[in-house]
Amino acid sequence: MCGWKREGHVKAEGNREPKSSSNESHSCLSRRTFKITMRGLETLVILQLVYITSCMDQLHIVYEWKQLDYQFPSPEARQQALDSKSFVPENNIPMGLEVYEDRLFVTVPRWRYGVPASLNYINLKDNSTRSPNLIPYPSWAAHSTGLDGRPPEIVSPFRVRADRCGRLWVLDNGKIGNLEKNTTKYPPALIIYDLKTDNLLRKYVFPEDQVKQDSGFANIAIEDTDCKNTYAYAGDLGKPAIVVYSWEKNESWRITHHYFHPDPLACDFSVKGQNFSWTDAIFGLALLKPTTNSSNFSTLYFHPMASFGEFSVSTEYLRNQSVAESNFNAFKLLGNRGPNAQSSVSFIDQKTGVLFYSLVNLNAVACWKTSNKEYLMKNQGRIYMNDETMVYPTDIKVDYNDTLWILSNKMPIWMYDKLDPNEVNFRVFSAPVLDAISHTTCDITARYDILDKFINKVKNTTNKIVSKIKPNSSAEVRPMSFVTSVLLSWLIAFVISK
Repeated sequence: MCGWKREGHVKAEGNREPKSSSNESHSCLSRRTFKITMRGLETLVILQLVYITSCMDQLHIVYEWKQLDYQFPSPEARQQALDSKSFVPENNIPMGLEVYEDRLFVTVPRWRYGVPASLNYINLKDNSTRSPNLIPYPSWAAHSTGLDGRPPEIVSPFRVRADRCGRLWVLDNGKIGNLEKNTTKYPPALIIYDLKTDNLLRKYVFPEDQVKQDSGFANIAIEDTDCKNTYAYAGDLGKPAIVVYSWEKNESWRITHHYFHPDPLACDFSVKGQNFSWTDAIFGLALLKPTTNSSNFSTLYFHPMASFGEFSVSTEYLRNQSVAESNFNAFKLLGNRGPNAQSSVSFIDQKTGVLFYSLVNLNAVACWKTSNKEYLMKNQGRIYMNDETMVYPTDIKVDYNDTLWILSNKMPIWMYDKLDPNEVNFRVFSAPVLDAISHTTCDITARYDILDKFINKVKNTTNKIVSKIKPNSSAEVRPMSFVTSVLLSWLIAFVISK
């Protein structure tokens, strides 16, 4: 083969003398050695890329549904709900999640008619199915309209938050049938439950002067450093503002700022073939608790959905309306996520200080360490990206066991087209935070162990191959040294080159 190439080369050149056979053999050997060397390097690079890729996308799918269903009191009750159109399966879409102890909470807003319960939970101890029926929280009665026409206790929440004090904060948007011709509107409210007893602790209806005609409350953050002096921050994406609520005072106030508004250059979205324009204002809300004992104030990281920027402000300026209005420059622009990088929800892991956020156009979840002085593209890491399973990440949480949870729901397709009931449409992902950020720019672990992990990865992969070839074999491949890995790569390259 090499001699054939050499002859062709001589004929092509025309006026050159053919070299001696010994020189030709030496040339062939050199060429082959060079090829094997290059293939060895290529193999090492490929193996390393495979390893790095396998370190990414560490999230695991815990639950998935083609369509949502509920744990009705009986099969007859479910059929009655279907017949009366109080349950229309295709109109139910999960929007928010939260995890507290052995329960995973799921909100199902009443954007369309036929949603029987808009706040539900799943028992995390029940591993019998990956597509469990939703259990209404705290009861079926809390989601039923009264005989006198009074609204249900819970109307239509988008997102909820469980605080460290054992309370579940429900931000109720108060609207039924947003996407229908006729929309029923009730005052938005904060509903707080005791997670130990599931009893209603308080329902606070937002004052009329703090709710505007186009108001829409979709996200909430809770500052629970002090269980008595707790503050809730509710973002108004329709009429840009934050409504701040004091648990101790049982009162609220409305704060506005230019940074809450949408960016007119960031209103175009494209998700899975659906192109649309949204002007959603302040959306992502994520609190970082005080890092020193000298401060009682947290830092709120926020962004409008129609925006590429990230902003922050100390809660010192949010806890008092007049202080906020007289300190415009207390609100900071941190930086930019880059083109096509609009984000909806966000959440901060308190132990690592990592900010997680969705990238809705990219079907991805990304991260940034709040300890970084700069909010730049190079400082932001990718946690997960997938055009099939992560279509529209709609909520992100970190529970009190340091586990990251993410919900994706294909919402733009559900809104503007139609979901296929024969394929999986909604997914819940999970992973320990340290695994999720491993080998990204958000990693807090020293990466001196990359080579060892690479070698162990090769070992584990080899063991899997051996077990498939010899299923009854108990042999295990011993850990390889770097030299062994290199020799293996060169051996593979030599075989390929033959």
